[in-house]
Amino acid sequence: MNNENILVTGGAGFIGSELVRQLVKLSHVNVINFDKLTYAGNLENLKSIENLENYTFVKGDICDEKQLAQVFIDHDITKVIHLAAESHVDRSITDPLLFVRTNLIGTASLLNAAKIYWKGDYANKLFFHVSTDEVYGSLEMGSELFTEKTSYDPRSPYSASKAGSDHLVRSFYHTYQFPVVISNCSNNYGPFQFPEKLVPLCINNILNNKPLPIYGKGENVRDWLYVGDHADAILTILKDGQIGETYNIGGHNEWSNLDLVKVICSTMDDKLNRPKGESEKLITFVKDRAGHDLRYAIDSSKIQNELGWTPKFQFGEGIKKTIDWYLSETEWLENVSSGDYKTYYENQYG
Repeated sequence: MNNENILVTGGAGFIGSELVRQLVKLSHVNVINFDKLTYAGNLENLKSIENLENYTFVKGDICDEKQLAQVFIDHDITKVIHLAAESHVDRSITDPLLFVRTNLIGTASLLNAAKIYWKGDYANKLFFHVSTDEVYGSLEMGSELFTEKTSYDPRSPYSASKAGSDHLVRSFYHTYQFPVVISNCSNNYGPFQFPEKLVPLCINNILNNKPLPIYGKGENVRDWLYVGDHADAILTILKDGQIGETYNIGGHNEWSNLDLVKVICSTMDDKLNRPKGESEKLITFVKDRAGHDLRYAIDSSKIQNELGWTPKFQFGEGIKKTIDWYLSETEWLENVSSGDYKTYYENQYG
């Protein structure tokens, strides 16, 4: 008899689906995937596990309190891993209220649903909130890394809404002794990522000989982590993390946007047997994003020292694995590169 019923919100998305695919391998776990299936949620990401006995999909909105309450009752939820969020900075600049609704109101609704259902009996219960390094703001080049003690300084509607959701989670811990953990992760890349994000956007555009839009001069720096390593870190925290603690997850793998795109271009030229430098000709510098943070970089020494987690994939290996996946899944790319995505990016970049 399985003894953990884990509700994963946003489990049809990029990171969520990777986590669900790993979670269902655990024999003592039932996984209930709760996802609204917005443009970035795709059940095709979960085809390989959709018929497993310990997996259930429920379509729903984390802002719907009645539906959340029913999910807790129907599936006797013992743990929550909360990934559902609006997550793209560009979209948050265009529609900030959507991000406030989903990331703040949605998180508050989920917290309250768990609190009501668990009725103060928190033995073997957990609310795991998955957040982002963007809540910490922007770093100068060569400065120190983000740690769990870094003060929050969000600069976009997206990061502000995620910072607010982090604060809500901590408030439940301090006010109600509610069992929470929080993780803040750096940029992810890997299979099944919706092609509005930099890595799959570049792969898709190179395949179709379209421009590769890079903000400003491409000097902005991000720390990159393979999505499988992120899911592994979440499982590590789920198993051994301490209630009330925050864990930063990162790859110690900083790249400027321009250098990252050049690596993708070079790798794609090799994979597609194109002349060296061919894909780089597609690089197009566009007007910089409003309030564009200069640099994010994570110090993940806490999770490494306390829980023994380290990334398994070096960037060179991870990016080749990622590109190989997209090249083998061109139908998936074509299917998702339409509708809302296509309209949005045609408006953005012409």
